Amino acid sequence: MPTTKMKLFRLLGITFQIDLAWIFVFALMAFSLATQFSKEYSNWSVTHYWMVGIVTCLLFFFSIILHELAHCLVARAAGLPVQSITLFILGGVSQIGKEAQRPGIEFLVSVAGPLASVAISAACAVLHLASRTNLETVAAVAEWLAEINLVLVLFNLIPAFPLDGGRILRSALWGILGDFSRATRVASAVGRTTSVLLFLVAVLLVVIGQFTYSLWMSLIGWFLWVASRQNQRQADLRDSLAGLTASDLMDAHCPRIQTGTSLTTLENSVETNSQPRRFLVLNGGKLEGILSWEQVTAVAKDLWDQTRIEALMTPLASLRWVRPQQGVVHILEAMDREGIWHVPVVDNGQLLGVLGRADVYRYLRHRFRATA
Repeated sequence: MPTTKMKLFRLLGITFQIDLAWIFVFALMAFSLATQFSKEYSNWSVTHYWMVGIVTCLLFFFSIILHELAHCLVARAAGLPVQSITLFILGGVSQIGKEAQRPGIEFLVSVAGPLASVAISAACAVLHLASRTNLETVAAVAEWLAEINLVLVLFNLIPAFPLDGGRILRSALWGILGDFSRATRVASAVGRTTSVLLFLVAVLLVVIGQFTYSLWMSLIGWFLWVASRQNQRQADLRDSLAGLTASDLMDAHCPRIQTGTSLTTLENSVETNSQPRRFLVLNGGKLEGILSWEQVTAVAKDLWDQTRIEALMTPLASLRWVRPQQGVVHILEAMDREGIWHVPVVDNGQLLGVLGRADVYRYLRHRFRATA
C-alpha cells in the first residue's frame, strides 16, 4: 500500500512511520475539527478552536497507533514477526512479516485492534463525563475521541478485506474451507464490492451537496479497492509459487570473483552482451559475500578503478543461508523481513547456488506470459 514513507521512531522493536499522504489527511481532518468546534463552541477564539482541532487530530492518530500496536503485540505473542506500523491516508497498517499458520491465530490478531479501540473509546467517554462540568475543552476533545474511536471500531468491523472485519471473515472462511488462498480471494472480492458501493454513495453525496462526506467516502472506497486488489495479487503469487523450492529457482552458475578485484576489472571480465545479476565474492576458496550488479552500477564510473568489490558486497555475516528443499514462499517472507535480496543455497556445507528475488520475479513473469 504506502510507497513513500518517513520513519518516525522505533519502540518495542517496531518501526513507526508515516506515509507522506497522511499529511494531506491530517490537514483535512484538522480543518474539519476546527470548523466543527467553532460551530459548537462559539465562545472560543479562533486560535483556541484551531489549537484544539490540531491537538485532537494528533490524539486521534495516537489512538490509531494504539489500535495497530494491539495487533502487533498479539501477533508477536503468537510467534509472528512484526516489522513496522505505518500511518497512511486513512488509518494505520501493521506490517507483520509472516502469515498466521492457523485461522484461530488470524482471528485473535485481527480482533485485538477493535478491542483496543473499544477500550480507548470507553476511557474517553469516562473522561468526558468527569470533565464536562468544569473543563469544557477537555470534555469536548474527550467526547469527540470517544465517538470517533467507536466509529473506527464499526468501520473496521465491516467484513471487507483488508479491514479487521475482512480479516475476521477470512479467518472464519479459512476455518470452514480449509484453504487460505480461497478464503483470501472471497474476502478480497467482498472488499472490492464494498469499495464500489462506497463510490456509489460518494456520487450520491455529491448530488445532494455533501462534498466533504463525499470526499471521505471516495478515499475509503479507493483504499479498499487498492488494498483488496493487492491482497488478491499476493494470494495469486503465493499459489503460483506453491510447491517450488530453492533448488527449483536458484542460479547454480553464479560467476565467482576474488576479493581485491576492482570494478573496472570486473566489468572487463564480463562477457559482451552478458547481463550478470550477481557475483559470488571469494577469498581463495572461501565465500566472503555476494555482489549484485545493481550495487556496481550505483557507483560513479570514474570511481570504478579505485573501488574494490569487497567495499560494496553484502558480507557473509549479513546473508541468510537456506537449504535447497526449503519452500520459496517462506524464503521470500524471510527475505522481506530481513531486507535482503539474495540468499546462498547450501546443502551439507556445499554451496549449490544463489536464490534472489530477481530469480523469483523472472519465473513469475515467464509463467504469467505463458498463461496470458
